[in-house]
Amino acid sequence: MRARLSDIAQQAQVSEATVSRVLNDRPGVAPETRQAVLTALDVLGYERPARLRKRSAGLVGLVVPELENPIFPAFAQIIESALAQSGFTPVLCTQSPGGVTEDEYVEMLLDRQVSGIVFVSGLHADTAADHDRYRTLIARPLPVVMINGYAPGIPAPFVSCDEQGAADLAVTHLIALGHRRIGLITGPSRFVPVRRKVAGFRSAMKRLVGLDEADVDELAELSLFGVEGGEAAAGRLIDRGVTGLVCGSDLMALGAIRAARQRGLVVPQDVSVVGFDDSPLMAFTDPPLTTMRQPVAPMAVAAVRALVDEINGHPAPHTEYVFRTELVVRGSTATAPTGATAPLAAV
Repeated sequence: MRARLSDIAQQAQVSEATVSRVLNDRPGVAPETRQAVLTALDVLGYERPARLRKRSAGLVGLVVPELENPIFPAFAQIIESALAQSGFTPVLCTQSPGGVTEDEYVEMLLDRQVSGIVFVSGLHADTAADHDRYRTLIARPLPVVMINGYAPGIPAPFVSCDEQGAADLAVTHLIALGHRRIGLITGPSRFVPVRRKVAGFRSAMKRLVGLDEADVDELAELSLFGVEGGEAAAGRLIDRGVTGLVCGSDLMALGAIRAARQRGLVVPQDVSVVGFDDSPLMAFTDPPLTTMRQPVAPMAVAAVRALVDEINGHPAPHTEYVFRTELVVRGSTATAPTGATAPLAAV
């Protein structure tokens, strides 16, 4: 579509002469005015002249474990936007059971000569995985940044949320509502975020309820991530008399609500449930889910900033940046039912 100077000038609220100077990439135009004209072009659907198109600084790989859990698309969207604003073209690699593995995706990205890779909840979070794969990448050298899962032997920037503090805060919230028989459901123990949540749960239950190690162990159920895993783990805890559940993800929390309903119980009147992530749509579930909000946007932006610094030859500190979570109270938690205030060990 041929651009009309008058339309662009009106949209940008500048003169036609100014529009002409911008389109011909001539000097003498303030940066904010130039941006206003380019934005007007985009809004009106005109194609920017070739000389004004932002050149790609290169490709950057983004490896996520799946897209079924809505927290991962949330991370992907913000990371891709932040990369694009820095001039990089993101290449999204999504894993699935029985599909392309993380290592296979990395080989494909290397073939495409990416400038760096962002790993979200990758094998770096798995204590049973061989982390030499990352040290080999860094030695190429290839800048990498890891999100959620810290491995001290990998010389790279890490960005995580405070899972231990989140579990502690979730327990504290349920204790304040009068619950004492509180359980934890989360994923397999080999994952760093899981271990941190378990540590936070243990600490809070010992400090606030006075349970010993053996009693706390009876209250933690490790299962597969997802709705089904949450349902199975929650069912076992509910059958032991638990009235409050701290969950390792929002999807596991939805499974916990399903398990309660299958037993004729009502959430939150009979069982209170706390999720983790505050992924999209959790405010609209039935009941709306109380959850620990993972600070996705600042984490994603920090990861991209660290990667871009590495790519530009300004190495970011090879340490872990930890972001606090926030408790978002909605309708899935309530005051403990009558007679539920005694510790589980005394029941």
